[in-house]
Amino acid sequence: MKGVVCFLVCFLLSESQGFEIPTNGLSEFAEYGDLVELAPGKFQFVPENRRYQEDVDQVTLYSYKVRSTITSRMANTVIQAKVVNHSPQPQDVVFDVQIPRGAFISNFSMTVDGTTFTSSVKEKTVGRALYSQARAKGKMAGLVRSRALDMENFKTEVNIAPGAKVQFELHYQEVKWRKLGSYEHRLHLQPGRLAKHLEVDVWIIEPQGMRSLHVPDTFDGHFDGVPVVSKGHQKAHITFKPTVAQQRKCSNCSETAVDGELVVMYDVNREEKVGELQVFNGYFVHFFAPENMDPIPKNILFVIDVSGSMWGIKMKQTVEAMKTILDDLRAEDHFSMVDFNHNVRTWRNDLVSATKTQIADAKNYIHKIQPSGGTNINEALLRAIFILNEANNLGLLDPNAVSLIILVSDGDPTVGELKLSKIQKNVKQNIRENISLFSLGIGFDVDYDFLKRLSNENRGIAQRIYGNQDTSAQLKKFYNQVSTPLLRNVQFNYPQTPVTDVTQNSFHNYFGGSEIVVAGKVDPDKLEQLQGIITATSANAELVLETLAEMDGLEDFLSKDKHADPDFTKKLWAYLTINQLLAERSLAPTAAVKRKITKTILQMSLDHHIVTPLTALVIENDAGDERMLADSPPQDHSCCSGALYYGNRVAPNSFPPWVNPSPTPMVPMPAVGAPVLETTPPPHVMRVENDPHFVIYLPKSQKNICFNIDSEPGKILNLVSDPELGILVNGQLIGAKKPKNEKLSTYFGKLGFYFQREDMKIEISTETISLSGGSRTSVLSWSDTAHVLNQRVLVSVKKEKTVTITLDKEMSFSVLLHRVWKKHPINVDFLGIYIPPTNKFSLNVHGLIGQFMYEPKIHIFNERPGKDPEKPEANMDVKGQKLIVTRGLQKDYRTDRVFGTNVPCWFVHNSGKGFIDGHYKDYFVPQLYSFLKWP
Repeated sequence: MKGVVCFLVCFLLSESQGFEIPTNGLSEFAEYGDLVELAPGKFQFVPENRRYQEDVDQVTLYSYKVRSTITSRMANTVIQAKVVNHSPQPQDVVFDVQIPRGAFISNFSMTVDGTTFTSSVKEKTVGRALYSQARAKGKMAGLVRSRALDMENFKTEVNIAPGAKVQFELHYQEVKWRKLGSYEHRLHLQPGRLAKHLEVDVWIIEPQGMRSLHVPDTFDGHFDGVPVVSKGHQKAHITFKPTVAQQRKCSNCSETAVDGELVVMYDVNREEKVGELQVFNGYFVHFFAPENMDPIPKNILFVIDVSGSMWGIKMKQTVEAMKTILDDLRAEDHFSMVDFNHNVRTWRNDLVSATKTQIADAKNYIHKIQPSGGTNINEALLRAIFILNEANNLGLLDPNAVSLIILVSDGDPTVGELKLSKIQKNVKQNIRENISLFSLGIGFDVDYDFLKRLSNENRGIAQRIYGNQDTSAQLKKFYNQVSTPLLRNVQFNYPQTPVTDVTQNSFHNYFGGSEIVVAGKVDPDKLEQLQGIITATSANAELVLETLAEMDGLEDFLSKDKHADPDFTKKLWAYLTINQLLAERSLAPTAAVKRKITKTILQMSLDHHIVTPLTALVIENDAGDERMLADSPPQDHSCCSGALYYGNRVAPNSFPPWVNPSPTPMVPMPAVGAPVLETTPPPHVMRVENDPHFVIYLPKSQKNICFNIDSEPGKILNLVSDPELGILVNGQLIGAKKPKNEKLSTYFGKLGFYFQREDMKIEISTETISLSGGSRTSVLSWSDTAHVLNQRVLVSVKKEKTVTITLDKEMSFSVLLHRVWKKHPINVDFLGIYIPPTNKFSLNVHGLIGQFMYEPKIHIFNERPGKDPEKPEANMDVKGQKLIVTRGLQKDYRTDRVFGTNVPCWFVHNSGKGFIDGHYKDYFVPQLYSFLKWP
């Protein structure tokens, strides 16, 4: 197709039928020829040859429109962007937007220079087959991938020809959950540049009536007076339409100030009744949010991570938040605290009353905490559960109180039980049914999915906070959501009515300021009146609450508003049911139960046009000769915030030449270059691990060849040396603490990377990561998570796990950190290095790994039993040498950092003699940044 060179689409999960907004197609593009070119934005552009252009921007963002409608808490949002390329050269245009976590994408379309691409949901195997067919036939085929934080990214990239126009349109939907007494609708507005037409419209239709409406200032006063709010009894309309002049950061700036969230907060009337029951089009929705009730006393255990990774601002903010939280405890509450690193401590071994004296002592205790050491989540949680169980056994707890555990942690377990499934099992086996576990994950690299599973299966919820946010405020907000129980053992019943497929009919607790939502199907032909009966236990009595459905007037009310969604009950039911089934699937006790749930999810996903882990979104043009696949792969937490941007995918002017690293990722970075190995490891790489073991993957032969280097501590080995391109990788050996079986093991304790053209040196040890360029040096620790960009080199640090170095998008190197018990009598911390094969090095590249970037021919034959029956032998011809090799296993630690994954390979004896050029001692170099001088 003319103008389209490549496609790349990225997003997570999607949902059912979209809310259609009438448009005039691309008729507005007729005006493009009359457009006055906007001032250049903050991004430079990269044409097809990927070289930077120094002239002004010639890609125009014609319009950026966001439209949301909320009907009875069911929100439908459409994001539309229109772009034209005035440049004489092809340009990359990237549509990268953030949608709220948990939202379902229901539709995506784009029109590129007159060719329209639309989407359809298929079973995942079918979708992948269609994608594979397109690739096999040489047709255009892109691949959707996901990057997820608390927001989800949808990302599409197209390369458009000179004069070409492109329109993107994304539909998604979500349910508005009541938190702290209000509903919150967040729209992430990141057009990336000035837009000739920027329009945001939010319509709210609430049959129950609107109690309050507020649009807070989230742009530091820049857009005072721009949002226009109109509120009626049951409806509201919010508009945000800044002019080009208002969008500018300053009067003569070319950068846009529209880079953040537009937030709408509202609540509905509920003074006269505790619940609202709506029936429409064969579905019902039951909203339950009682107020003006006395809180139930609570028994609360705070479990706080005080490992070394919490050092600094995270610990300071956690301590400040805990002081405020302790002040909020009521006299009838009981509490204690468990803090943990590699050890577990308790402030009190028993729960104590929240008296002023005890609270003051608890504040003094947390104020003295000094973070250090590893992370033993398993023992900490079991200790907290034991304290609550023991207090219950001894009759020390009020039987009407609610028992809670709140876990605050920023990392994966590194000490004690490391297997996440085992930790889940231990908690599940020990925690009682009257205890709820809530989890708060701090930081970008916390395993949020683990915390979510841990909480979901123990009657709680999980939330995550990122290091670039106010941890103190977020922790207090999370606590406020879960710390005011008003009802226990809430149950919903719909007697003597034709109700089916109810999403959930029992809840453990109800917390003040929130809302419980139940949905189901009803038979309208057999329905005279739907009655919902809710039973629960309050602070003072057993309650029976009755709600009658709104049977009359709803259809008439909705039909009179063109923005109301007539399918809101159906969509809300599908949304709740799919989410509930996915949660049940992850907790299924047997394979048979899991298969049954899986079958139901799959059918619902197809019926309601939802992309789940079981389905895929196929995006193709009308002719079917260009195709993309929207899949839902494992999460990649290296993503940054979304934006509509153009040209080079890492904006050269977004950062100074050297960015001061910090313990948090630099969120404004639009994208990273090559894939991050620790999150999406390619199946085949060249790697070096302990002692050091080399594994060389030969792509043409599809063989792994292994050899060891037995040398001395202190020696520096050259791994990659390419003087022509100015690229160097060396490794310095360290020794074990003492010999084992009369042999001293050696490991890589330090790695040096030198990029001569960029004048950049990177030294990675087991303690620090040092980056030097010119006269500047920056030092990171392994407890940091950061991205540092210098010219073409991107360095990504993932706390206590990996450092990934990417040069443009052409080559990458990944370094894994291996930590051992500090008191181990023999072993020491060491590094492993992984390098994907690439043909981007020069023909003169050499080194123990570099020489294999251009694959030698090998022939392995005459396989036969060896001395060890499990290790057969064979002959190998390579480089004119005839060798005897042994079949064995080596470890790949990228996906399992503790135990590793076994990788079969043919082992070459005598330090690789005959397979590597020369002798291994020929690869010794005098300094960490010395190029190899090959004879």
